[in-house]
Amino acid sequence: MCNEKSEFVLIVTIVKKGWGDEVIKASRKAGAHGGTILFGRGTGVHENKSILGLMIEPEKEIILTIAKSSIADNIQNSIIEAVNLNEPGMGIGFVVSLDKIFGICHPFYEMKCPEKGM
Repeated sequence: MCNEKSEFVLIVTIVKKGWGDEVIKASRKAGAHGGTILFGRGTGVHENKSILGLMIEPEKEIILTIAKSSIADNIQNSIIEAVNLNEPGMGIGFVVSLDKIFGICHPFYEMKCPEKGM
C-alpha cells in the first residue's frame, strides 16, 4: 500500500450504454493511462421512457479513471467534448480528490512503493 500523500483524483463519468469506450479514448487522449468500465442502471429524470407501455431499462456505463490532479481538467474537458456531456440526458461526470491510493504503484505514476522496492 502506498501511504504517501498524492495529488490524484478519481474522475467518474456516467454515460449511456455503449459510450464507455468513447470516454476511455477521450481520457487517454488527454493523458490518462486507462480506466475501468462498470455497468449500471439509471434512475434520473431522463430515464423514464417506455415503448408501448413497457419501461425501457436505462442501462449505463460508469467509467472510473484515476489521474494526476494536474491533468484532471484536460481529461474532463476531453470527455465533455467527446460524448457531449453538456447536452441533457447524455450523462454526468464528477471529480473526487483522493488522499491515498494503493495497488497502483506503477513507474508511470512516479511513486515510491516500499513493498515493491521502488
